[in-house]
This record gives sequence, structure tokens and C-alpha cells, in this order.
Amino acid sequence: MNKEWLKQVAWISDDWTPRPIRGVVLVFHGLGFAGLRDRPGCTEELEWARAGGLLVAPYYGPWCWMNRQARSLVDELVKTIYREYKLPASTPLISTGMSMGGCSALLYTRYARKPVSACYAFVPVCDVAYHFTERPDLPRTFRHAFSGYKEPFEKILAEHSPLAQVAAMPDVPYLLVHGDSDLAVKKEKHSDVFVAALKARKRKVEYLTVPRRDHCDPVPIAVLQRQIDFVVDKFKRRS
Repeated sequence: MNKEWLKQVAWISDDWTPRPIRGVVLVFHGLGFAGLRDRPGCTEELEWARAGGLLVAPYYGPWCWMNRQARSLVDELVKTIYREYKLPASTPLISTGMSMGGCSALLYTRYARKPVSACYAFVPVCDVAYHFTERPDLPRTFRHAFSGYKEPFEKILAEHSPLAQVAAMPDVPYLLVHGDSDLAVKKEKHSDVFVAALKARKRKVEYLTVPRRDHCDPVPIAVLQRQIDFVVDKFKRRS
């Protein structure tokens, strides 16, 4: 695997990130995205890149739900990034994402071959078993993602559910942000429950509730700034 391979399996913010690279930021997309990228997709991403973060947005399929194939791809992607860019092992690896991407960010933090330094999840799906029943458009996406798995479907859902995996979540900083009017991924069924479970496990979790915000709505400037700072602050801790 080399840089040519990297460009085939991910968008990487080479042209947006000044040197030296101070951190690697995985950016996991939401459900249904299948496009090519050529730039940071939001203000947070732009600021992470400007601060020295190498953004990496994997092309792992629109309905992956961080399944085993996606985890294997991202593991290989991370290993190749650190080798090809000659990054010290101490360079922070930060997992981020929105909605399904938020679920993916949490799951990758749980399963990653190279330990993740911190995780930021925006309006994340946390209880996959519940989410399977939450909207009529969702079952087909899970059936596709887990097609060919031999285990009972309930066990497969638990493997891919942050809430079911909370006991194995590593002891790293977490930031979750969720709107209290989210109709697509209900806050009280996902982030509220997951954050409570993380806290019960004594994990370092920061939780921001955004009033009157639906799924993936814009957030107030103070919340946006915290989303930026949470990631950029990890760059400063590189040893």
C-alpha cells in the first residue's frame, strides 16, 4: 500500500494542512454519502486542517455501519498514512463523525488496531438495536452492511452498537454533541443513554446538548468552537 492507494480509498487534506502534521483526524461520513471529496466539508474540518490536522475521510461505502470490512480498511489506511507520511507513532489519532459517522467514530475508537487518542461524535447513533426499528428506511442499510455474517443478527447488531460495547470503550477523552429536537436519531434513545453508560464506567466524557436543533442542524458558535477546540487541543499533547 502506498500514497497512490491512499488516494483511491480516502480523501486526504494534503493541500489544506500545513506542515508539520500535528495529528491525524479520521472523518467518518453519515448514512448514504457516496461522493468524492476535494476539500474540508465544514468549518470544523477546515479549522482542524489549518491547525495541522491531516484529515482522512475513508471511502468505505454509504451503508457500512463500521462493519468488519470497513474496520479492516480503516486499519490499513491508518497504518499506511503513518508510514507514508513518516509520522511518529506519538502523533495523535482522533476519530470523528456525524450520525452514522458518529456511530462509526465511536466504534472505530473501540476496535482500532492503532489506539485512538480521542473521539468526537456529532448526533451519533449509539443504540444500533433500537435504531434498526427507529425509521422505516434503516433496516435495509443494516441488512446490507452485515450481509454474509454467520452469527445471529442480534449478536451482530450488538457488535456494531456503541451502547452494547460501552464496557470495552477505551479510556480516552470523548465529546458528544446532540440536538434536543433530533427526530432522526433521538437524543434520549442514543446519546443520553450512552453518555450515562460511559460516565458509569468513569470515562472522560463531555456532553453538549443543543436546544431546538434537529438532526445535523447548524449549532451555535460556542458549540462550534468547542467542537474545533476539542480536536485541536489534542494536537498540543503530542509527545
